[in-house]
Amino acid sequence: MALGLRLVSSLVGFLSNVTFPPFTDQHFTVFRQPNAFWDTFARYDAGWYYGIAAHGYDYVEGGRNNLAFFPLYPLLMRWGGRLLGGQQQHFYIAGIMISWLAFAAGLYLLYLLSRVHLCHGGALRAVVYAAIFPSAYFFGRVYSESVFFVALVGMTLALQRKRWAIAALVGAAMTATRVNGITFIPALAWVAWTAAGSETRPRIKALAAVGGATAGFALYCAYSYTISGDPFAWYFSILRWGYQPGGNPLNGLWAVWQALLRHPYEFLANGAMAPYDAFNACIATAALCAVPFVWRRFGGGYAAVIVLGLALPLSSGQSEGLGRYSSVLFPLPLLLGSLKGEARHMVLMTGSAMLYSLGLALFVNVHPLF
Repeated sequence: MALGLRLVSSLVGFLSNVTFPPFTDQHFTVFRQPNAFWDTFARYDAGWYYGIAAHGYDYVEGGRNNLAFFPLYPLLMRWGGRLLGGQQQHFYIAGIMISWLAFAAGLYLLYLLSRVHLCHGGALRAVVYAAIFPSAYFFGRVYSESVFFVALVGMTLALQRKRWAIAALVGAAMTATRVNGITFIPALAWVAWTAAGSETRPRIKALAAVGGATAGFALYCAYSYTISGDPFAWYFSILRWGYQPGGNPLNGLWAVWQALLRHPYEFLANGAMAPYDAFNACIATAALCAVPFVWRRFGGGYAAVIVLGLALPLSSGQSEGLGRYSSVLFPLPLLLGSLKGEARHMVLMTGSAMLYSLGLALFVNVHPLF
């Protein structure tokens, strides 16, 4: 199902790209010349991942540099690209293959994790909801979302099954994949503590596993120090994109909702970023509204996954990227899969698929839906 959906999404993306003119020129392509099919996989951050895969990290003091992008996904692209031939297109194609395979593995692990809490039918529904989440099209692009998703779900499943060593290893991969991977650690510690039960020895092993998961983050900080003299140079690079994490996490959402409630038409019709901010803000708001229901159904650890997964991007005061950050939050499809009523699922899945298609069409045509 996962690979079939990726194929269908690729066709939809291609048709969107040849039907509607690009919103802007992003000045890079998969091949040496524009290609209406392959270029749909490589938008925005894909260019930075290619640069790391093909040429490595390049620290630029006082300016934007690729240290903002954590290393596991571009390293996999590098190895895959070299195996395929080492040309520019090979690195991009390797990135696509990695994303597709990681997405398929992530859905399989999500099904196994869902079976811990749900019946077979509910677990299948959870997988479908994850696949057609409004911003799940990122799982098929040259982005790190699929790798992060499979690592996050894999670590959670390993913790639930008390496979502590596996949890530490997969967790290290997670924290080496995306900047906010480290923010999930307290939530996963909660999951591990609950899974370990009341005995002291399993709890010590559980916390050690979660502690081991920070290794990916620590190693990247060490590498950052070797090339820049600062273990947190990646953080200052992020700031140069205009992000200012550490603020009130609700300010950005509140600003979008104020505009939507007070003058929706003027906001959406006249604001250059308004439709994209509204799209992202609505997804993040829905995720936050689901938190108490997730807590009641699956426990505080899963609820904390949602809150902490969105805490860092929300604290920047911007809406961009919120849909993408929400796509990996596996408690959301778990909650939806647990709902009763076939009619309800038909409405929810249809609506989600429609938003997915809209987001995909905007993204491949280089609209600012990051």
